[in-house]
Amino acid sequence: MSTRRALRLSAFAAVVGLTAGCGAASDVAASPKSSADPATSASSPTPTGTDDTTVADPGTFPEGFGDGPSGDGLDRFYDQDVAWSACGGTDECADIWVPLDYGDPDGQAITLKAKRQPAADQSNKQGSLLINPGGPGGSGIDYLGFIGLDSSITDTYDVVGFDPRGVATSTPVDCISDTELDAYVASDPTPDDDAEVQDFQDIWKSYTDGCVENSGPLLEHVSTVEVARDMDVIRQVVGDNKLSYFGASYGTYIGATYAGLFPDKVGRMVLDGAVDPESKPRTNAVNQAAGFDLALTAYLEDCISQGSCPLGDSVDAARQRLVELFKQLDQNPLPTSGDREVTEGLAFYGVIVPLYSRDSWSYLTQGLEEAVNGKGDTLLLLADAYTERQADGSYPSNSLEVQSAVNCLDHPENETIQQIEANGDGFTSKAPVFGQAAMWWPYACSNWPVQPTEEQPDFSAKGAAPIVVVGTTRDPATPYEQSVKLAEELDSGVLLSRDGDGHTAYGAGNACIDEAINTYLAEGTPPPDGKEC
Repeated sequence: MSTRRALRLSAFAAVVGLTAGCGAASDVAASPKSSADPATSASSPTPTGTDDTTVADPGTFPEGFGDGPSGDGLDRFYDQDVAWSACGGTDECADIWVPLDYGDPDGQAITLKAKRQPAADQSNKQGSLLINPGGPGGSGIDYLGFIGLDSSITDTYDVVGFDPRGVATSTPVDCISDTELDAYVASDPTPDDDAEVQDFQDIWKSYTDGCVENSGPLLEHVSTVEVARDMDVIRQVVGDNKLSYFGASYGTYIGATYAGLFPDKVGRMVLDGAVDPESKPRTNAVNQAAGFDLALTAYLEDCISQGSCPLGDSVDAARQRLVELFKQLDQNPLPTSGDREVTEGLAFYGVIVPLYSRDSWSYLTQGLEEAVNGKGDTLLLLADAYTERQADGSYPSNSLEVQSAVNCLDHPENETIQQIEANGDGFTSKAPVFGQAAMWWPYACSNWPVQPTEEQPDFSAKGAAPIVVVGTTRDPATPYEQSVKLAEELDSGVLLSRDGDGHTAYGAGNACIDEAINTYLAEGTPPPDGKEC
């Protein structure tokens, strides 16, 4: 899967699209977290019983499970009374019950945490606009704090961010400890001998064993189809007949899935930085690796044009120097001013993160300049920005743990180690730099411990209102071709294109894009299909 983040290191806000360690590629828009804000705290909510709710025995189910609202079947969730309470400024927060398993709506329930910013002009309110930043694993509650919607939208919509099932403050997926996560992120992404391959397999087995042990039955029920079904419950709970939605990166997959399941319920929908849900997992992985290589080329051309680029004075030479640097770090990690070293795995994330936003290229130059001189501090800072690792060694977000859990239910794979090694040329021929790690991404979902319980919908979504699909020509995480394909697959898809660098288009400095999206969401008039900005 592909997708995720516009990096703003000054605020440690990243929009990235990879799964650490052994995982497959992914994406999300993340933002700074405040431990003082209960709505954005990374601790999982314990559903509090109301008059008609009983919390499950914590000895039977992990934290976050319960019996849910009274009543029978799905109606008890659609008809539930939700209590919104103040949670900072004018914002309101709530826990919303959804079924653990939509095939058994009378069974166990889980909670979603939602946060909304009420429309500034309540007298002219058009309804609610749900938002999702991507991932899988991105917090919609965090996204609410930095999405930067135009006032024409925030005046007339209640903007609702929610943490999807398994994510952050909703009933969460949990796999391994922070110490184990450190080792997982730093592990070798390019095993090239029998011993390294065995280590690679051992680390992944420990990870998946932890997911099974610590996440319980939730692990089977975090698919995108189930997230989309949850959004329809939210739509009803907030009182809307149609769902208006803005999804970025992997959030476009959620939106397309919702449209496929509930085409008659689609209101105004924008899918920015699209994932092609019908593409095969291997094709997605190859194309994403190629997208990162394309973004790297754009960065290197700019770096060289400014003179004194730390990797060399030609794109080919600089690309090869980076490949050699990764190989060197496989054997000899870079020291830092602290007690941690920069392994090849950490350097991989440190290099990729700034490619999500042209504004962050200077950080990559600084990190590479240090690296060729034997220091890893900036690359480590960049890698930690991706993983949201704090200075004390904690990971307040569970986004890394959610990514594979969702991806592998959406797109199970069955490749053996032998097949992965035999098919490596398919990656490295299209992505000489990042393909050497990306060739191993299929291993994650080929060894996932649980199977999906839901089937993918018909993504043509016949009968849906116009759905605006936005693509950026040099998007590293969700290559432009995916937006083109999704717009074609959706019966009512409208393609809007941005010629530029970086991941996703809205709020990236292109007034033409912003105006087209703002007009559509505020007034309901989509741009002409094929409009270019």
